[in-house]
Amino acid sequence: MIKHKITLVNTEIDDLQTFFQFQLDEEANYLAAFTAKDPNDKMAYLEKYSRHLADPTINMQTIKVDDVIVGSIAKFMMHNEAELTYWIDKKFWGQGIATAALKAFLKTETSRPIYGRTAFDNYGSQKVLEHCGFERIGKDKGFANARQEEIEEYIYRLLV
Repeated sequence: MIKHKITLVNTEIDDLQTFFQFQLDEEANYLAAFTAKDPNDKMAYLEKYSRHLADPTINMQTIKVDDVIVGSIAKFMMHNEAELTYWIDKKFWGQGIATAALKAFLKTETSRPIYGRTAFDNYGSQKVLEHCGFERIGKDKGFANARQEEIEEYIYRLLV
């Protein structure tokens, strides 16, 4: 249950330092699965996401709770389709923040259909998508850097 104020703001370059720290958590990285080849390579991380901030097709937002950065959410284009990604700092898991942030994000990000993907065993992320009206429409397999193996991922879609 959320007891605090959740806000989304345009991501600033300085926010990337905090995001980098979040993705260093081994358990979070494992669940996200499809992550950077080397999550410890700070220069590569900052370079990649700095480019994303400059890309007008990417809508990247910082999630704050009571003015503290707790995660990120973004829409990007992949194969001419709108895709969604989000990350919540592990110490804020299980509080409904991802669901509330995604619902808020979808009010301003109007690309439809929009797709979300999650590792087959990332039940928390699956629940977030389902609570926000996404429907599971398929499966795919891909190489998960965080696990160093090919795994199954579920594909979700939101039409309206």
